[in-house]
Amino acid sequence: MRNPLIEKWAQVLVGYSVDVKPGQHVVVIGEVAAEELLVACAKEIIDRGAHPIMWPQVEGVTPYLLEHGSDEQLEWISPFSTYSYSEADVMIQIGAQTNTRRMTNVDPAREQIYVASGTELMSTFMRRSASGELDWTVTLYPTDAYAQDADMETADFTDFCMQAMKLDQDDPVAAWQQVHDENQLLIDWLNGKSEIQLTGPDTDFTVNVAGRTWINSDGRKNFPCGEVFTGPVETSANGYVHFSFPVVTGGRRIEDIRLRFEDGKVVDATAAKNEEYLITMLDTDKGARYLGEFAFGTNYGIQQFIGNILFDEKIGGTVHMAVGDGYPETGSTNESAIHWDLICDLRQGGEVTVDGELFQKDGKFVI
Repeated sequence: MRNPLIEKWAQVLVGYSVDVKPGQHVVVIGEVAAEELLVACAKEIIDRGAHPIMWPQVEGVTPYLLEHGSDEQLEWISPFSTYSYSEADVMIQIGAQTNTRRMTNVDPAREQIYVASGTELMSTFMRRSASGELDWTVTLYPTDAYAQDADMETADFTDFCMQAMKLDQDDPVAAWQQVHDENQLLIDWLNGKSEIQLTGPDTDFTVNVAGRTWINSDGRKNFPCGEVFTGPVETSANGYVHFSFPVVTGGRRIEDIRLRFEDGKVVDATAAKNEEYLITMLDTDKGARYLGEFAFGTNYGIQQFIGNILFDEKIGGTVHMAVGDGYPETGSTNESAIHWDLICDLRQGGEVTVDGELFQKDGKFVI
């Protein structure tokens, strides 16, 4: 049975978020719960004269590997991963987990081995993305598990996702092009600026972005989207930040994260919950304690925290920064096996100044 909404979603993913061309090799990755969207994307890819390479994900295998596999097995890189990141022309990833807590009991030290083994592959992915060799996008298919994380009923959560993706509109692409134009106004103002300072509850932080490139995130690499981001000067971060929203990753919820930076490096890290896991991941490699990204969330259509970073980092009025790997197209030179986005909510009592000029107050841009 045809599902017009799923078909519209696939058309936007394949024709806008990425721009699939005849003859391209397109890897489509996703949990099997998203079968309807996976198939719809494959059909769109075929209709465009390209070659779909389907890589359905079966949940439960990775947690078992991390709990019971040898170190050699943890460090092994699948040829599917190697091909997707090193050779494919396009990659579409669809998250559709049915249990977001499967890895809760995994030893963080073993996960560190598993993650660190992908450092070289991550660098290849970032390089190919920056050069345009690899076009990619990530989206989220609503499941009961994601709805539960968001404290929402599944039907309501589905509606929330469709609205955030602008799939409820007659012309989603036109709506995302408007996001692009609005983001560009911010980027035009930020270009050529240097020092950014955040002040707010338990936050006093500065970072330098001189000479770096701001990227307009407008529904392409992430779907949904709505942010402007760059790669800060690696040794420039100083001060302390309270990340008011939890990070939900690796089957764990890390709450009340507070980081202190000196000359770019995280020198102190605490969390009210899962602090040990936080510190273990920060010790993954030498780049994990430095920032690879600094960004402003610009999607004021998303105001509710749902426990999924694809949506949460876009919340209009927030700032997020990622420890770990940076995007080369921004000018970042930081390399790491991790890329962890952390969100600082400035909507209640926060300010951002850029080169001493007020840029954002209480989550609203004032330029």
